[in-house]
Amino acid sequence: MGLMVDEKDVVLPGQIIAEGMDFLPAMNTYRDENNIVSTRIGFIKMSGRSINVIPLSGPYIPKVGDTVIGRVSNIGLSSWSVNVGYAYEAALSLKDATSEYIQRGSDLSQYYDIGDFVVAKIINVTKMKFMDLTTKGPGLRKLNGGLLVKVTPSKVPRVIGKQGSMISVVKNATNTRIIVGQNGWVWIQGENPEDVKKAAEALLMIDQQAISEGLTDRIEKFLGGKKNDNNNIQEEI
Repeated sequence: MGLMVDEKDVVLPGQIIAEGMDFLPAMNTYRDENNIVSTRIGFIKMSGRSINVIPLSGPYIPKVGDTVIGRVSNIGLSSWSVNVGYAYEAALSLKDATSEYIQRGSDLSQYYDIGDFVVAKIINVTKMKFMDLTTKGPGLRKLNGGLLVKVTPSKVPRVIGKQGSMISVVKNATNTRIIVGQNGWVWIQGENPEDVKKAAEALLMIDQQAISEGLTDRIEKFLGGKKNDNNNIQEEI
């Protein structure tokens, strides 16, 4: 009776991960009579008595309240379409984009143009998973310059770390500014291009080794060591 796996263990769909009533099923788990069973391939993450399975892979699933990074893909009469790496593009309406009065027929590209990157918050998700965004709020804005890196969305909590511990290690060691979107798109900006590149490499290393032991120590050692080439860094913006 009790927990049959350790935190960060990898489990399979249908695997019994706990017996008895001492634990509660949470993300990607369910109760089957006296057992808690996994529904996904992923690693165990405990939150008090709740058992979560964090998927090793899979697409981003949008949720209200998520902060995401996206790319403006189209401009309509009164809104913008934004690609956030999901099957459907998100919508950013005039009323949720700015508090300024915008006269009907104005050139909306002066606010957000096609190709611009924005950090926004999801304020609505329909049953069909269509999303509405807002860029009105602290830290929400158009992103100027910087580098975009994409990590596995399910590994974003590991990239950030407990109370922001992991991302702080990367920021402090590379003297960069980093914004992590829940959709796995990460923006990095710094004065020194080599520092930006180093930060990007560290984030990709975290993504690739998310479930391994001693990752924080390895990241700290890497950031103090030799720079490596990595072709997974996405693009400058």
